[in-house]
Amino acid sequence: MLILTADYLSFSSRVCFFKPFSVNSRRTRIRRWCKALITSPDNFEVGRLIGSYGFMNITSYSGMDTEYSPVDVGRLRAQDVGEGGVTIRIYEGRIAQGPNRGTPVIFKVYPGKQVGGVEADSMAANELSAHASLQGNSKSIACQNVQILLGGFETKTGEQWLAFRNDGKYTAADYAKVTSEKLSKDRELGGQKLWNPFERDETIKRRRYFVTKLLQGAIRGLAYMHDHDILHQSLGPASVVLNTIAEKDANYLVPRLRDLAFSVDIRVLQRFSELEGGSKSLSEGLWRRASAVGAFNTMDKRAFGIADDIYEAGLLFAYLAFIPFCEAGVMDSLSLRRLLENTFKQDVEALREYCLADDRLLEAVKFLDLGNGAGWELLQAMLNRDFRQRPIAEAVLNHRFMAGAFLPIRPSDLDILAKLHGDLFPIRYESEFFHNVVNGRGIVSWGAVDHSRPNAQSDELIGFVTARIISANESE
Repeated sequence: MLILTADYLSFSSRVCFFKPFSVNSRRTRIRRWCKALITSPDNFEVGRLIGSYGFMNITSYSGMDTEYSPVDVGRLRAQDVGEGGVTIRIYEGRIAQGPNRGTPVIFKVYPGKQVGGVEADSMAANELSAHASLQGNSKSIACQNVQILLGGFETKTGEQWLAFRNDGKYTAADYAKVTSEKLSKDRELGGQKLWNPFERDETIKRRRYFVTKLLQGAIRGLAYMHDHDILHQSLGPASVVLNTIAEKDANYLVPRLRDLAFSVDIRVLQRFSELEGGSKSLSEGLWRRASAVGAFNTMDKRAFGIADDIYEAGLLFAYLAFIPFCEAGVMDSLSLRRLLENTFKQDVEALREYCLADDRLLEAVKFLDLGNGAGWELLQAMLNRDFRQRPIAEAVLNHRFMAGAFLPIRPSDLDILAKLHGDLFPIRYESEFFHNVVNGRGIVSWGAVDHSRPNAQSDELIGFVTARIISANESE
């Protein structure tokens, strides 16, 4: 069995399940959607078991500026990693009846109460409620960067089967693992010594583009959730689903957020005092951490919750900036997190100095150095110890590092490149030149796009740089 361990998700202080209290019409709408989504097992065909994954509990120090005694600090560090008690199975399948008949799905199976306890039931119900809230608003268009729930059912043994549209079986963690292992294999075969500089540069450019587009999709999904007052609360590399992990297919990459079992509907803060019993106790960790940094009223708690998601997105950013650019075993998610939180206390500049001393981390440093250190700047903002100073998701997307200033020119840019070139330069170039540019044949190129433009134009080329490397005696 393939065990897919979500080794990055911060849950011990994030088990936040409660019913989505709000205005009566909204409660009625969500209940209606939940009822519509849960149907009969006969509506589905279950295929092979893909694998299973569990959760690790990691105590977060995000925004914790409160002074602790040495005893308290030791206790926190001793509890920073633990194993969760719920294991989820994953199956392939398809819809057998209805208008979506034949649609491939991925089943996420929560164990029944007898095996997984109340926590498993709470996680399943919370994930169902979160998707119903995000998908049930007729006034909004579903975001392509959030996984789509198509239905589900409950077995006689109490297992909860949720059926998601099958938009990919890989995760960001899979991509990072495969890429770092390939680097190690190339090193063992002496591949790096055989690469010519141009080929190596093109490979790094493709990797940077893939990682940037992956991050853009994940943050765009988070922005959509926040716009609908839903916190993710378990964002990590294993909670981002990818339809491809091939860097050459980056143009078609669509990252999607999954694992909403620990999501929080922050609209319930208006009626938080009405929460009772287990629902209130399960959300206690988030609000306790909010109170620890001075977030006592409704607006401050809301801001803290959003900033907490941004902090986790910052850790995801750090993970994807390092792991795919390092050989296997050089860096892992927990080691990177401890470096950031325990060793350097979220001082990103100190982390950079540390990494510069290790040749194995230099490609990661170069990636974050792009744009005169734009990557480090963004990472520092997302991991700011003061939650009030962290950017919202939309601001992250519009940051100069994320806004597309460092993307390679692609074959799909051919027509707009030729037009821009003709508008800017008086000299007419042959079509072969433009084909060489977009296919990377002997010409180094970078393109700029503006993601703040409407969707149809958000990936359209607005500027470019092209250059050739030639020997000095051939230069004019």
